Amino acid sequence: MANFNLADYETVDSRIHKFYTDNPTGRIITDLVESAGEVGKTRWVVKASVWRSPFYDRDMTLPASVPDGTGWAFENDGEGMANRTSALENCETSAIGRALANIGYSGDKRASREEMKKAADPEVPAKAATPPEGWRAKLAAVPDLDSLQDFYADSAHLWFTDEVKLAFKARKTKLVADSAVVSS
Repeated sequence: MANFNLADYETVDSRIHKFYTDNPTGRIITDLVESAGEVGKTRWVVKASVWRSPFYDRDMTLPASVPDGTGWAFENDGEGMANRTSALENCETSAIGRALANIGYSGDKRASREEMKKAADPEVPAKAATPPEGWRAKLAAVPDLDSLQDFYADSAHLWFTDEVKLAFKARKTKLVADSAVVSS
């Protein structure tokens, strides 16, 4: 069990509100730096940049080109419950939280509450000791590689054992061989 209290950590939303209260003309800009991988397995990389003021000089005439702070984050589709549907949004929020922490908007704790929640209570359930009843029949009924991939994605983090991995590999080999026969 984690040795910290989530209430001691600020949310990213709270950091954003404090930032704009202190810097009413400030800016927070995010950039999608990378989105690599196939659908459902995309790795997202986001950079957030923050400016306290839109101006660089004391006369407030030159636009600020260099941000006061930046923050980076990455997330992978499907890793954890939130990332099954919102990995990009989650990534953007994390990058903003890090950028704001880099210019002092983190209280006495650098990590955000969202980051610490992941550490305290991971959204990926612990693996079960044994696979559920009927898994072999369900695996044998998988009709194609896309369905096999979906079945794998839905269950790999829950109950995979070495025996199950071998069975999935064998089913994949059979499906590949069957599709080669059909296409010839």
